[in-house]
Amino acid sequence: MNRSKIVAIFTGAISIILAIAYLILVQLLDFRGEMKPAPISQLQHSVIVAQFPGVL
Repeated sequence: MNRSKIVAIFTGAISIILAIAYLILVQLLDFRGEMKPAPISQLQHSVIVAQFPGVL
């Protein structure tokens, strides 16, 4: 086999391995359950006012 064919097979194998690892990762993250939003009552509302000289 020539070198370019070996490189193509090697990169193809790496691509397939990465694709399978990605699918497994997505499945593991999906098994964690439904995502729930953060409770609004525990969030602190703060206002930050910035004044830049020469803008207004």
